[in-house]
Amino acid sequence: MDLHTGSLLWPNTFPEFPVYPVLESDIECEVLIIGGGSAGALMAYELTQHGVDTVLIDKRNISGGTSCANTGLLQFASDKHLTACMHTYGVDKGIRLYQLCKDAINELEQITSMLEIDSKFVRRSSLYFSSCQEHLPLLKAEFAALIELGIDAIYLEEEQISKLYSFRKSGAILSNNDAEVNPFRMVHALIHHANQKGMRVYEQTEVLRQSYKQNTIIFHLKNQRTIRARKAIFATGYETQSFKKNPNAVMSSSYVLATQPLSEFPGWPDRCLIWETARPYLYIRTTLDNRIIIGGLDEATKIPAERDARLLHKKDLLLLEIQKLFPGLPALKAEHYWAATFGGTHDGFPMFGPQAGYPHCYFILGYGGNGTVYNKIAAKIIAGLILNGSHPDAELFRFDRSPSSGV
Repeated sequence: MDLHTGSLLWPNTFPEFPVYPVLESDIECEVLIIGGGSAGALMAYELTQHGVDTVLIDKRNISGGTSCANTGLLQFASDKHLTACMHTYGVDKGIRLYQLCKDAINELEQITSMLEIDSKFVRRSSLYFSSCQEHLPLLKAEFAALIELGIDAIYLEEEQISKLYSFRKSGAILSNNDAEVNPFRMVHALIHHANQKGMRVYEQTEVLRQSYKQNTIIFHLKNQRTIRARKAIFATGYETQSFKKNPNAVMSSSYVLATQPLSEFPGWPDRCLIWETARPYLYIRTTLDNRIIIGGLDEATKIPAERDARLLHKKDLLLLEIQKLFPGLPALKAEHYWAATFGGTHDGFPMFGPQAGYPHCYFILGYGGNGTVYNKIAAKIIAGLILNGSHPDAELFRFDRSPSSGV
């Protein structure tokens, strides 16, 4: 599957990344993880912390899929407002999703601080502004719900925004305790750590099919080798839809650019993360080498040729959006820009757990703008299912959920 095109930023920031061999023999393990992106990396960390005999494979190189096209924003807030989550699945389940996301960022901070490879994790505040006057009632209702949940946030009126920032917006929520990360480095850091603890890792190793014999799954590889495992985890991201479609999944395309390094950021206090109430929305951050990353202008197409044909025009539009928000910046140029496949869900919740037709297997589909955070939640849940046979939050993300069932 063609997942992205263009000039990616993140691989250039870590040219000395670890490399792993191709699997060239038949092997066995307790758990096989298929996929070396953020979902697979976080799952690998979780399992190896519990001493599970684990193998991780990827048909590309590690972090060669959409993880290297990720913009690295880590936020407790979902694409779907807390108020909307509570409306869809009930107050308790809506609150639980947001609490899990908040906890996941805290856990990611703790984990990345202990890894040998620096993930460039930095705490940031987030500014979530109203894209138009008509969105203000929803924004104020969302702020009230977040305060009720105990989120550290304040509401900014139009005049307050114009005094603090170089732009005017009719209202905004400024919240603390979000973060940014270098997603390419983080995936490598997690997998390197798991490899050091005994997990076997193989790149350029592709599964063609699987068969079953008693309680064993036999994975048949493209090079005629096999992997026998008692359990398997498909951390295959958006490519999962090519072999196991989910009616709740929504595929689209998104666009991103990174500017040249800048010397200062006038009208942008604390270099906070920025996003908006429009759907699709723009999302903006800075990097530790002083670039601006902006993404958005999503298109409904999932056809790579259509996605890629719009890249140059989208790059120009994204540059204009930065300049509108920050007119005091010097002339900007897009040193890197790319288009990537993006996936969400109709109901706004990610999907984790077993699926029919795949015995002894689990899937991680952390679809949505909060993918890395969702994948952290999934890793704990699936580790619980494998090690203990259950996890208290597994029901919230199961594939056959339905609003009408209250699940």
